Amino acid sequence: MTSSVTLGTGVELDAQGIWIDGRPQLLLCASLFYFRLPREQWRARLEQIRTSGYTCVDVYLPWNFHEVAPGRWSFDGRRDVAAFLDLAHEVGLSVIARPGPYICSEWDGGALPAWLGVDPGVRVRQNEPRYLAHVTAWFDQVLPLLAERQYPAGPVVMVQLENELDFFDCEDRTGYLTSLRDQAISHGITVPLIACAGQGDIAGATGDVPHVVAACNFYPNDDSPHIEAEVRRYAGLLADRGLPLLITETNRRHRTLRRLLASGASLIAPYLQASGWNFGFTPSTGNWGAPGNFMSHDYDFGGYVSPTGATRPEYDEARVLARVVAALGSQLALATATVPRVEVTADFPTSSSISALDLDGGGQLIAVPNLDQAPGQAVVNGVSVAVAAGSCPLMLVDLPLQDTTLRLASADLVAVGDGVLVFSSAVPVTVVLGDTQVEIPATPGRVERRVVDGIDLVVLTPPNAARLATIRPDRTIELDHVQDRKIPTPATEVRTVRRRSGTAPAKPAGTHDLPPALESLGVYRGRGTYSATTDLTGIDELLVVGACDIVELSIDGHPQPAVADFGATRRVDVRAAQGRCGIDATVEIWGHANFDDARLPALRLGALRGLGTVWKVERVQDLDALWTVDGHWAGDPAPIRSLGGWSSTRVGVPITYSRRLDLPSRSALHFGGLDQPITVSLDDGEPVTVHRENPWLMLPAGTTKIAVTLQHNPSGAGVHAELLSLQPVMDWTCTVQDDELLTAFATSNAVTSEAELPLSLAPGEEVWLDVDLPADHEGLLLRFGGSQLRVTGWASGECLGRIWIGDRPAFSGGDPDVLWIPAGWSGLTLLLRGVAGPADPVLRTLRLSPATTGGENGAAADVS
Repeated sequence: MTSSVTLGTGVELDAQGIWIDGRPQLLLCASLFYFRLPREQWRARLEQIRTSGYTCVDVYLPWNFHEVAPGRWSFDGRRDVAAFLDLAHEVGLSVIARPGPYICSEWDGGALPAWLGVDPGVRVRQNEPRYLAHVTAWFDQVLPLLAERQYPAGPVVMVQLENELDFFDCEDRTGYLTSLRDQAISHGITVPLIACAGQGDIAGATGDVPHVVAACNFYPNDDSPHIEAEVRRYAGLLADRGLPLLITETNRRHRTLRRLLASGASLIAPYLQASGWNFGFTPSTGNWGAPGNFMSHDYDFGGYVSPTGATRPEYDEARVLARVVAALGSQLALATATVPRVEVTADFPTSSSISALDLDGGGQLIAVPNLDQAPGQAVVNGVSVAVAAGSCPLMLVDLPLQDTTLRLASADLVAVGDGVLVFSSAVPVTVVLGDTQVEIPATPGRVERRVVDGIDLVVLTPPNAARLATIRPDRTIELDHVQDRKIPTPATEVRTVRRRSGTAPAKPAGTHDLPPALESLGVYRGRGTYSATTDLTGIDELLVVGACDIVELSIDGHPQPAVADFGATRRVDVRAAQGRCGIDATVEIWGHANFDDARLPALRLGALRGLGTVWKVERVQDLDALWTVDGHWAGDPAPIRSLGGWSSTRVGVPITYSRRLDLPSRSALHFGGLDQPITVSLDDGEPVTVHRENPWLMLPAGTTKIAVTLQHNPSGAGVHAELLSLQPVMDWTCTVQDDELLTAFATSNAVTSEAELPLSLAPGEEVWLDVDLPADHEGLLLRFGGSQLRVTGWASGECLGRIWIGDRPAFSGGDPDVLWIPAGWSGLTLLLRGVAGPADPVLRTLRLSPATTGGENGAAADVS
């Protein structure tokens, strides 16, 4: 096993922890993403993190944010990552850089460029030459920037390769990670290289490649009593490899972070403590849970800084925890995770296996989480102590001091001075110093003191503990002032807008036998239209296969409701349209999948966007009957039963049903009533899985043997099958509008005329509006009142983002109904598109309200 990891700089990792310039460090790290913030706000956000007491930021570097088209690179303006890293260094923050190539981050395609999917031979996140050639081009651009700014010359103390590879079906993990490692080393990266495990599979994340350090991402339920046992296990596994426990992502609540610290973490990096925004066409699709979620423009998971820059209550919690880390210094940084040496009981729900740290030099720090919403009492080594509701005090036991021993302190130790110990607590604090036990009240707004054996014991209550500045030589406490918060300005309702004449131009994209993917037409972010004419005589329905993301069909001039199928096969009723009819479609890319979800085709990592294929359904045949059975005691000749109709006492055992089909044309097999996945094989080939999210299988023309294997489930609703005979709709004419073309039109001078709200649109109709903004505004939130609209906004030459009003898919992330206009950005332009649905498209109101920003830090004040 490796006893330590170092490649020749002042940053070293070993089983004791993180060493920087020979000094042990416990790092509190906040995610902050330059690509989700205006450049002019970078410094303020970095300073906000530094003021919170966190000493490090982790930052993804999205490949497709910098390679905006194949071979076209941009590192200017908001893409100037080198300037961002330099600012972090100036502010005094360390950086963990995460250049991927895959980052996830609920970002378009997980940062993998969309055009990679155009070449079917490129297999993303695999040890495959064509993919690695593209990765090399990216690393050749970005790794020199990091090498120039790595410690000690700059802020970069670690570089992460890949991201949560243990979630992905990588065939050769060792070969893939070896290639990434070798490229990093060849570019002069000498700080530790790390790779994070998303679900605890260390080998799956690192390939067990030498000099690639395993890190862990933990996302527990904050109220779970079992967090400590799991985290200590990983701390022990990594210590056996001579490595520290690096937690590269986790929840944001500081009660949980305290539990992780006490369980042995040397790096604690809650994901998205500082929130941001998905500008333009950068959000992803397919986020968590039910497939097909859209990520919102507002990128917020409740971190301690809001997307607009306002601090939240957890910000004060961060400052207190940071002060504990600073007060204990190397004693904490070199501590070893274990369990308490003294008995700890509680009258409230708490951890099932409380964690403690053996501090370097003696004593223990014990984390006692109160998982209840009410205060309670704990008994620590026979002493009853108060514990606040929802808190996790870090209690010190048997800590050696210069002339005595701190036998017990039931609250956080946030500062140590000459003869002074300062604690933070919202409830009375019990201190046992030598042989003397005292209880010190926690009075809001006051500084409480007790003197024991010449040592001044001080208790600060929230928020004063977070505002602690220094302990003066006369033992008085100095606190930061709280800035006066501005009285919020009421929202302004916009009644008059300026309507543009004309609409954005579209580029002709040729005529094609079948609808091509938008990426093959050079559209990686944006939208396209598809038009064809076909004879629908005698046709009752169309089958649309593989369409995504947002698809708006119009049949014979009649708009259909917009859908987000993500490649799922969909039936479209066309009985009202007969004869030769036009089929038109507008397809918009919301974003490429950031996760690899096999349930829907377009949610696979690297999947393309577009209309897919449109088929005319010429015949529908019931296939429920005449299946032969293979399974259990079924013998020869094989019994004939309905699909799923074999009776057996062996519940859950697989049974195979098969039959032959003579197919005169391409066909689709549809399974209804699926409550669990089934497997289907054609002509004894490799079985494929069919499930309820997309219960379809395309079949070639000819004679085909179909075998369906399903678990015997007499309690199920029953599986049904039908066969659809198909003919493709051919000869499609395409036009495209990528995001750059739309932005160019949005930011161009245009002829406008004044218009009053409300404004009604027809489904499929588009209107461009210019809106006047208040001069010198400090940031605005824009909300819309209306129905059945998709809205895209631009300001100061950049696309802000998109929202969808009315009947829409599920959204993840932050508030899906708001657009943010950063401070100083001007020239608001909106593109409105009417969407067919349960109501008529209409924009009734526009409301502009000031965005809350700023924190509470200010000058120092005396507190007696």
